[in-house]
Amino acid sequence: MSTLLFPVITFHLLTVCISYWVITAVYLASSGEAIYKVMSPDVSCPYANITCKPETFNQTNISTLAPCHHSQCLFAFYGGETSYHRNLFLLQLSNLLVFLWLVNFSLALEQCTLAGTFASYYWAKRKPQDIPTCPLLLSFNRAIRYHTGSLAFGALILSTVQLIRIILEYLEPKLKGADNSLSRFITHCLKCCFWCLDKLIRYMNRNAYIMVAIYGKNFCTSAREAFFLLMRNVVRVAVLDRVTDFLLFLGKVLIAGGVGVVTFFFFTRKIPIIQEEVPDLNYYWVPLLVRL
Repeated sequence: MSTLLFPVITFHLLTVCISYWVITAVYLASSGEAIYKVMSPDVSCPYANITCKPETFNQTNISTLAPCHHSQCLFAFYGGETSYHRNLFLLQLSNLLVFLWLVNFSLALEQCTLAGTFASYYWAKRKPQDIPTCPLLLSFNRAIRYHTGSLAFGALILSTVQLIRIILEYLEPKLKGADNSLSRFITHCLKCCFWCLDKLIRYMNRNAYIMVAIYGKNFCTSAREAFFLLMRNVVRVAVLDRVTDFLLFLGKVLIAGGVGVVTFFFFTRKIPIIQEEVPDLNYYWVPLLVRL
């Protein structure tokens, strides 16, 4: 029962990660200040487009110069001209990388913890005598105490690939307007390659975390052993993966279908016990579709 409740912990960790990323991104985006520049109708004004301050502009003699008549100190943009403001985009990318890293680390912690919990049950010779008390808590403690570096390293590799994919998605619409077909072709090839690499790393990381939880070795050793183990049983792994995917899909369909049937009978007042609690609806298909 405790393993069924552990995803709730992961959900709260992901909520904290998303909140951190949003707050940091907002602070970075709003860290600029109002920049004012000298606007002159004459392009020959030597002070045109120079930063100014509205409070002190009238005290200067810029507007009295011959080529700068009718010059004004007007708002130009929000930002700054320091190295910090010039590299604000890189700071946002760094914040995004940290966010992806934290999310993948939280998911890796969940996978390693659950793998250690199930391993405690699977490798117990005498059940339930050899099963430790609170195996989930013990597995979580081992993952935090001994395997944090392995989980963080695997999460960093996956986060780097995901960041590159996001950058490619960002560059793709900017290249659509260009006439360089070679750039668009290279971008599509890179997107396909990094998509495949993302799927491969996700799959290998999941199996590496299982090996880390069982044998307690570092990430690289566990990933290598997991890879060779999969290669020695490639047919069995392929069949089990397909069967497992089908069973999970069937479970999702049965759960969604069961909830949909119960919702239909509830809103159509075909359950005699709770007819008084049913609200009056003109179209019961809307909550039925939302429930599904």
